Amino acid sequence: MKRAGRTVPSLSITLLLVFATLAACGGPWRDGYFKKGVNRLTQDEISEKLGPPHTAKTPALGGDTIWTYRVPYSDKDLDPMDLSGITNAANEAASLIGKGAQDGPKPMLYCYRYVLTFNEQKVLKRWKREECVPGTRDTLHAG
Repeated sequence: MKRAGRTVPSLSITLLLVFATLAACGGPWRDGYFKKGVNRLTQDEISEKLGPPHTAKTPALGGDTIWTYRVPYSDKDLDPMDLSGITNAANEAASLIGKGAQDGPKPMLYCYRYVLTFNEQKVLKRWKREECVPGTRDTLHAG
């Protein structure tokens, strides 16, 4: 037997699950990956997951190796409490029942550089995330 009000509670549960998933993410996944990987992850493991680095500097006389990755992030990637996912889910649900989605602002894109330092045994020693510097080779270009 079908219940008349079943669609609304199902939509509420779906939106709640979307919100819980977004809140649990806690920012860019790479931050957590590198944080947990200090003194554990190797160059080979990172390269297998992320591909080759954009730059790699290995000193000729030994010492630490430095890799950099450039990564684009949007506002919602950087803010774990961003509620745009709920808005997007609500808009998609509205379009399914015949109501048009609301036009909202487009997400802003930022370029971040991950600088990874490896010891001579090729194990991640430390990492940092920093903004790319405009006007240098660090910036990401659309196209």
